[in-house]
Amino acid sequence: MTLYIKNATFIDWQSLRFTKTDMAVESGPYGGIRLIPSIDALAPKNLSNILDAKGRFVTKSFGCGHHHIYSTLARGMPAPAKTPRNFVDILSYIWWNLDKNLDLEMIKASALASALFCAKNGVTFVIDHHSSPFAVEDSLFVIKEAFDTIGISHLLCYEMSDRDGEKVRDAGLDETKNFLKAGNQGHVSLHASFTVGNDLLEKAIALAKKFTTGIHIHVAEDMADQEHCLKHHGKRVMQRLFDAGALDLPGSILGHCIHLDNNEKSLLRDSKAWVVQNTESNLNNNVGLGNYSACGSNIMLGTDGMHSDMLRSAKAAFFVGQGTEGIGFPEIYKRFRNIHRYIKKGHYKGDADNNLVILDYNTPTHMNQDNFSGHFLFGIESSHVDSVISSGRLIVKNKKLITASEQDILQSAKEMGNRLWKKLS
Repeated sequence: MTLYIKNATFIDWQSLRFTKTDMAVESGPYGGIRLIPSIDALAPKNLSNILDAKGRFVTKSFGCGHHHIYSTLARGMPAPAKTPRNFVDILSYIWWNLDKNLDLEMIKASALASALFCAKNGVTFVIDHHSSPFAVEDSLFVIKEAFDTIGISHLLCYEMSDRDGEKVRDAGLDETKNFLKAGNQGHVSLHASFTVGNDLLEKAIALAKKFTTGIHIHVAEDMADQEHCLKHHGKRVMQRLFDAGALDLPGSILGHCIHLDNNEKSLLRDSKAWVVQNTESNLNNNVGLGNYSACGSNIMLGTDGMHSDMLRSAKAAFFVGQGTEGIGFPEIYKRFRNIHRYIKKGHYKGDADNNLVILDYNTPTHMNQDNFSGHFLFGIESSHVDSVISSGRLIVKNKKLITASEQDILQSAKEMGNRLWKKLS
């Protein structure tokens, strides 16, 4: 069913051209849009199919290149038993303790709440990197169902490693294979080089080749990753991935990529892989800040599970990037929108032109094609997201989720969060 938008100020996300227009929005994962002078002669008489933008700004919705929905219930959780002294301690005492205590009910609550937050922040496509070592089977299917319920498109994967033994490792391989075999969009995911042995790396790449997809892995987030790789494999992380064939896979995603030398950056530039920048997470973990300008043009933005607000991620990447790599307005907007390039190049569904956000941005100064970047960085916030259309389907209207009950989702998340926290302590 076609959705009609009247009284829109449409901003083309690529050209940044502004057009006052009515719009016809096709439904479905590959649907398009049409700009029309007036919907009066075209729209059905059923007013439920007509959305009045009231002159507000309408543009393409947003995407997240690297999320961790399993961290949703972490907000406000009890402090770890031991105080972390470094990055590996942070993983051991906090995140690996949390993910080991997740069950399918908690994963469902995490996914629904995360999808809710994504929707209300204008994010309609999420690439998620999931971990739940003792609740592996069906975990990806649970996340998929939750995201589908809210109306968020997705590319999912299960984070495999050797840190919890062969049984858990093999369960991850089975879950990944079953998910991809069922025809779902996904990656073959690994945690990081320092938790992945050669056998698992080989099996993961073979599985990715079988299903014509990429590897999704954290790379050199901390120097500990490089030090381990040099000690145990006699090479740096990017060289190890290159030698194993991971960089030649279509659509491989490398998260963080902070501690790379010039040779590794050269390997990256010449590869098919994409880098996802997660500035706020890097700041939070005190692992350093990457200089991505030498890593090529395939750079997009993620949240690393810190939140579900891509406008916030873009601002953080810009403010830090001015000092680390001299980044300018055009480049940060390009990185913010590069996820659309990634999705299109990979022939993934769910990010067609009929994914839109309506912004109730009552700016005190004029906004146009020439100064949009300034407004993007210093004006537009997620709080301005009024309505969201995902694959032609209205999922948020007047700042309210309409595909499911916000109250029920958040109540369930609170209950599951309390149960998780009791297990943690």
